[in-house]
Amino acid sequence: MCANFKPLTLKQLHNLELPEIPFEYPEEVYPNYATPLLFHSAQGPEWRLVNFGLIPKWAEDQKIGTKTYNARNETLLEKPTFAEATAKCHFGVIPVSEFYESKYFDNKPQRWGIRRKDGQATFIAAIYEIARIQGEIIRSASMITMDAIDHPMMKEFHEPGNVKRSVIVIPQERLKEWLTLSYPAIHSFVEGFPVEEFECSHVPKEKIKKVSAQLNFFDS
Repeated sequence: MCANFKPLTLKQLHNLELPEIPFEYPEEVYPNYATPLLFHSAQGPEWRLVNFGLIPKWAEDQKIGTKTYNARNETLLEKPTFAEATAKCHFGVIPVSEFYESKYFDNKPQRWGIRRKDGQATFIAAIYEIARIQGEIIRSASMITMDAIDHPMMKEFHEPGNVKRSVIVIPQERLKEWLTLSYPAIHSFVEGFPVEEFECSHVPKEKIKKVSAQLNFFDS
């Protein structure tokens, strides 16, 4: 389950010819951190700064975001946390330059990074919500996941056992289709990303302080 990633860089943004991002965001994201989300509005593709970890409208506070950063595609319409947003087709993408998963060696986890070989951003399928919590408007989102037990790369991650999960990657050529879905039938998007386009390597975890937004927005 993806709980840590690096959002896209300015260079990746320009390569994709997407609208400029009008806000700062952290260079590395964990649950309940802010991250850019791309969604479709009446004006076309638009960015919002959202909490990583969906906050449903019935939540009493934002603490729930530490447990809701991933959403299983199989139960989106069944889980109270995600059902309303799914029914309303609140689908977006969280573009990342690299996301992290744990690979186990002698029952000890190592952090590995997964990224595109061509250096472009990866569009991870997301579901988002807008809620008023304690009088404050909160925009939040979760990454949507799928079974990865048969995926050549992703089956090597997570704790030993027969439960393996992967984020769902939206191909660039299907981005508009995903963002403009009008019915919550996402089955055709639930497929493992083409492993030949990605690479992975051991990336030891660095100490990141959650103090203020890093200017990843201005990175090359």
